[in-house]
Amino acid sequence: MQIESVLDTKGILIVYIKQIRLTTILCPLLLAAVVVVFTSCSHRKAADATMPWGEVSDTVSSAGGFDLDRIQSGGELIMLTLSGPDTYYDYHGRQSGTHYMLCQRFADMLGVSLRVDVCRDTVEMLRKLAAGDADVIACPLPKNLHVPSTVDTSAIRLIYCGATTDSLRRQWVVSADKPLLAEALDDWYRPEMLAEVRREEARSMGNGHVRRHVHAPMLDRKAGVISRYDGFFKTHCQSIRWDWRLMAAQCYQESTFDPNARSWAGACGLMQIMPSTADHLHLPMSRIYDPESNIAAAARFIGELENMFRDIPDRSERIRFVLACYNGGPLHIRDAMALAARDGRDHHRWSDVSEYVLKLSDPRYYNDPLVRHGYMRGAETVDYVARICRRWQSYEGVKGGHAGFSVMSPRKAKHRKKKYQI
Repeated sequence: MQIESVLDTKGILIVYIKQIRLTTILCPLLLAAVVVVFTSCSHRKAADATMPWGEVSDTVSSAGGFDLDRIQSGGELIMLTLSGPDTYYDYHGRQSGTHYMLCQRFADMLGVSLRVDVCRDTVEMLRKLAAGDADVIACPLPKNLHVPSTVDTSAIRLIYCGATTDSLRRQWVVSADKPLLAEALDDWYRPEMLAEVRREEARSMGNGHVRRHVHAPMLDRKAGVISRYDGFFKTHCQSIRWDWRLMAAQCYQESTFDPNARSWAGACGLMQIMPSTADHLHLPMSRIYDPESNIAAAARFIGELENMFRDIPDRSERIRFVLACYNGGPLHIRDAMALAARDGRDHHRWSDVSEYVLKLSDPRYYNDPLVRHGYMRGAETVDYVARICRRWQSYEGVKGGHAGFSVMSPRKAKHRKKKYQI
């Protein structure tokens, strides 16, 4: 009876033992064997659940608190945010935004990668945080946050920590089951970091964000030579039926005919091709600065963009949309087209759609339910299209262009009143 009383605390093991009839002499031996086996299994399960390679990671509940130690062992920090200039946006294929850049600094400090989940609104962020789908809301929330009645408040316990704005009235948030993460964020963050990141972002977005030598937009007007690369433009524009002078005008806008130009975002070469785009176009990084390879890849990309916008019947209009996509991305341009169509404007006319490209920097528009891809720096894209089209007009009198590469040396642009005359 004494043995049965002890084994009653062992759960299902008691059922097995009661089925065996042993003498009182063997019972102590049996009890000792059961305890050894049970202890061994318990230690094995505990070890399996914490193996760094995660062979039995399904034994760990995602809602059980994925605190700092597990984030570091997993190698990834997941942040929730909203689209916006101060939070997160895509710029030429590169992630940006003040609070995104801050969170990237924190992830770098932890030695983990950063994954971004852009949500539609605050309610979605809170729901995902409560469900354990992310680690931190890296989008400042007010400390007197009103949670809508549609959200189960019993599942939401928050710790305000990390980056702050508005004299501490708004701050990043983690769930209450991650106290170590909250403590690490508070220990890491310094108020001056916000200004540092904003200065870094402003420098990268300024006029000097592309490292390049500035050459004149016309190599030899009398001879009808725009650049040393006219032959390459003429050759590779044939397959996409583009005016080679238009591509030359675009190239000047991208790099001022400097084959070694490189932007802060990582765009490379004459036509400023991003590494991810180069990979998509099967352009090896070893040849991304090669003038003809770079131009040829850009021509293929332009052809792809034209095919995406075949729904625009007017070719002259489509060209403007393609230029806008090359700079700002086709998804943002489709968002602007959707807004224009909703408001009764001609969504196949650039003069109408460009107004909505500009409006995509306004939260009233980039937070519109119709907009699927959030904030964009629309003013830059509209200016990009306008400058190329003006320069294209200035090149229209040029009839030259030969196959291959010109041996003429490029001229530096004339410097006048601290601005390059173009």
